[in-house]
Amino acid sequence: MSSTDLQATIAHMGVAARAAATGMARASTAAKNAALLALAKRLRAGVTELQKENHRDLAAARDAGLAEAMVDRLKLTEKVIATVAEGCEQIAAMPDPIGEITNVRQRPSGISVGQMRVPLGVFGMIYESRPNVTIEAASLAIKSGNACILRGGSEAIHSNLALWRCVQASLADAGLPPDAVQLVQTTDRAAVGHLIASPEAVDVIIPRGGKGLIERIAREARVPVIKHLDGNCHVYVDASADLDLAVKVTDNAKTQKYSPCNAAESLLVHAAIAPAFLPRIAAIFAAKGVEMRCEPKARAILSSVAGAKLAEASEADWSEEYLAPVISVKVVASLDEAIAHINRYGSHHTDAILTDSHANAMRFLREVDSASVMVNASTRFADGFEYGLGAEIGISTDKLHARGPVGLEGLTSMKWVVLGQGEIRE
Repeated sequence: MSSTDLQATIAHMGVAARAAATGMARASTAAKNAALLALAKRLRAGVTELQKENHRDLAAARDAGLAEAMVDRLKLTEKVIATVAEGCEQIAAMPDPIGEITNVRQRPSGISVGQMRVPLGVFGMIYESRPNVTIEAASLAIKSGNACILRGGSEAIHSNLALWRCVQASLADAGLPPDAVQLVQTTDRAAVGHLIASPEAVDVIIPRGGKGLIERIAREARVPVIKHLDGNCHVYVDASADLDLAVKVTDNAKTQKYSPCNAAESLLVHAAIAPAFLPRIAAIFAAKGVEMRCEPKARAILSSVAGAKLAEASEADWSEEYLAPVISVKVVASLDEAIAHINRYGSHHTDAILTDSHANAMRFLREVDSASVMVNASTRFADGFEYGLGAEIGISTDKLHARGPVGLEGLTSMKWVVLGQGEIRE
């Protein structure tokens, strides 16, 4: 397809999405829920066909020499399909945010002023590898009354097409416009460039993938982008932390899964508790093969721990998102030093304090400049499903509009509404 033809295709999809968005904005809650429940049913009934198309992608990925870890992310197992189907049902059961009027107050003039929650309109979703994102994005778009244009990774094209056909059929079943969810059907990378430079087609772009993809989109987009670049998440063990709790939570934050953006990458420990805490967590990390990149104070404490994988931390380590069994470790003299370190080196994603001090916990919550800030809990909870959002379309570390896990409300905006009885301004 030539560049001109590709641009025309994206423009045509944008026109169709705009028209569909109008229909979705006025759709009833019952119709949107019916589409979601139909989609869940269709996914469960279509496991065999979905896996047939998925196997085409898996075979192509292996033939292309894709790493097995990447191949694993492409798989549509029965469990994955069941999980996304359940997600559709959960979103259907959630309250519909659209049309809700809040903060109504009467003014001295007699008018009443409030705010109404409305859809964003059309969002573009650009993502890699995991085909289940097709259903997550589509289901959130449906319930939030938006239209969306999806562009998945070329390595999952057959899986995404099969899932998208399920979405369109389910929208039609519920009497909703099938063009409310469209999929870019070409694997040409130039399609991304056209989509992110088309404010007439989309109101916002949401990238979900590697840092390179997100950096490119943030750099080249001509429409707003909801994004996060890194997940350099911190766990700070305060002087008053309960040792057993601190060991359990730190272990989970780092080792429950290494690849997600909410896994802990940096461990800060107050000097008063470091001699008791660090050897215990180091023994667990040693058993699991986790390398600890330490500054001199931490390394001195850990030097006698049998089997510990220790290395000297460089300046770059404090900012690094490893996505691997590696963690940077620093002993700090105070809460102030911990907060300053996190705000300097962190990625404003998710950071946790482990402490029995209410005052220190409240200071940490107020002063750490991140999208999610936690007290005595694993950073791995920074997730739309765990936050009760039903699902998430991504994580935002931006400060405008959506911040943190982006669920239904993150795909909406507020507009002012004024209710009067003939008042005029004097």
